[in-house]
Amino acid sequence: MARTTKRRRRKHRGTQGGRIDRRAKRPRTRAEARSQLRTARKGGKKRRQVREPTWRGAALRAALGAGLFLILIAGVFGQDVGPSISLAVVMFLIYMPLGHMIDRFMYRRAQAKLGQQSE
Repeated sequence: MARTTKRRRRKHRGTQGGRIDRRAKRPRTRAEARSQLRTARKGGKKRRQVREPTWRGAALRAALGAGLFLILIAGVFGQDVGPSISLAVVMFLIYMPLGHMIDRFMYRRAQAKLGQQSE
């Protein structure tokens, strides 16, 4: 029986010089794929903007770390809850400024890298 709809054909768009533009070829090796990816990253996409570090973010991360530490000490190792809580508070007080210093170091490093790229 004859088809009622026309089959779709691929269109080859030729130039005036006679060259036919086709889709980009697929990379044959992993090295070719990596080089294509590098060239695509350099030209088009913008990188994620680095946010300035805050004490609030450091406190949230320190609270998460101290909470996991409390669960590990009290739950897994079976220590008493009272001393485990006091140890978790001490760990929070250590984690918070340490985390903020690390964030600030990484932020300054990223800003310096962005400054070098723009020059």
